[in-house]
Formats: sequence, C-alpha cells, structure tokens
Amino acid sequence: MVNPVDYADRTSEPRNMDALNASTEKREVRITLISHSTLLYWWPVWVFGYVCAIITALGGIRASVDEGKSILISSGNALGLTFLTVLLLVILFTNMKLRGVYSAFAILFVAFIAVLFAWLGWWDNIFALIPDLNVHMNVGFYVVFSTVLAIIWALAFFVFDRMKVWIVRPGQLTVKEMVGGGETSYDARGMLFEEESDDLFRHILLGFGSGDLRVTTAGAKREEFYLPNVLFADWKVKQAQNLLSVKPDKVE
Repeated sequence: MVNPVDYADRTSEPRNMDALNASTEKREVRITLISHSTLLYWWPVWVFGYVCAIITALGGIRASVDEGKSILISSGNALGLTFLTVLLLVILFTNMKLRGVYSAFAILFVAFIAVLFAWLGWWDNIFALIPDLNVHMNVGFYVVFSTVLAIIWALAFFVFDRMKVWIVRPGQLTVKEMVGGGETSYDARGMLFEEESDDLFRHILLGFGSGDLRVTTAGAKREEFYLPNVLFADWKVKQAQNLLSVKPDKVE
C-alpha cells in the first residue's frame, strides 16, 4: 500500500525540476553593444595628470609668484614635457585614423626618422634645447585639469554613450533609444555584421581591444549602422554572430 504523503513528495520533485528547467530555458540571452565617443581614449591624460600631481606634491619645489605667494612645481622640465607629450599624442591618435597596414607604415616611418636624426647627429642639438624649455605646471593645474577631464570622461562613458544601445538577441537586432523609450527591431535573416580593421594606436594601445563595427540589415528597406569604438569588439562580434544565426524559438 502506497502512503499518499510519500507519493505526493515523490511526484513533486520532478515537477519542481521541470519548473526550474523551464525558467532556465526562458532566461534571456543577449549581447549589448555600446558605441562610445573618442573620449573613450582620453583616459591616459587624466590618469597621468593625477600621477604628475602626486609626483609634484611629493618632490616639488616652492616657486614665488606675485604678491609673495608661492606655488608647488616640479624641480625639472621632464615632468611637464612628458605630460605635454602624452596630451599631444592622445590628440593625434584620436583624430588621425591609421588602420591595418597603415599603422605599420606609421611605426616604420617614425623609426626611420629616429634613425635618420641619429645618423645626422640632430638628436644632440634637439636634446640640447630641452634645458632651455621651461614647461612647469603646478599641483593645482594637474588636479583641476585631470578632475574636470575625468568627470567629462565618466559622463560620456557611463551616461551619454549609453543613450542609444544595440541589443542582439537570438535571430534579432534591436536598436533602443534610452530617451523616449523608442525601440526598433530587425530580423537577422540576411543581416551583415562585420568589424573594420583595427587601428593600432586607438583600438589596441588606448582602447584595450575596442573596434569599429558595421551592421547592414536586409530586406526592401536596407539600413546601415556604424558603431565606432565598441569595447571588446572581437569577442562581441563572435557572440553576436552566433546569436543572430539562432532562431528565437530555439531558446524559448
């Protein structure tokens, strides 16, 4: 004779497992793509600015200014010149795009110029001018400049760049506008999802594997979306292509 209590306990376990499996299968699988502005690559400027502020505060000297006031500056020109060099390089790399083989050509060109200057003996004359260049910035400049730039960078990265996102779900691409809540979905059939060639300086050195993506929809009304400066672009492209190739009913 079967105990009704024991029978109920035994039959409830499979039902609970079925419910757990069903909830797991219905879990949404998606990849979110965020296109960032070129401010993404400006992090070395404000990070190095804080480093310069710490170095100046710990090892700087007092310099007299008007009305008997004094400011804390670095004892040499190297720190100010280095900060200025970092700032100029970031401006150059974020505004001049060198993709693929052009990046290699740029590196070879710089190396050639360096060797040529050394062979002609021009580096000695250039370095002789450095002691005469007085580039000094006080602690206040480094702190204020870096803080303002860091705030702008954070607002762009965490707020403004996320106003529009691209969500990849199985067999579907959705463009979502955060302001107004508008959404537009596109069928993945015939959709072209590709990554443009990397820029050595922006994507690898400054962006830690970021990339520029291009998405082209299919159908009578074709649309093209250009997504520059997407973080972890290689991994996200592979995951997005896998999701777009899956039919939605296979994951529901």
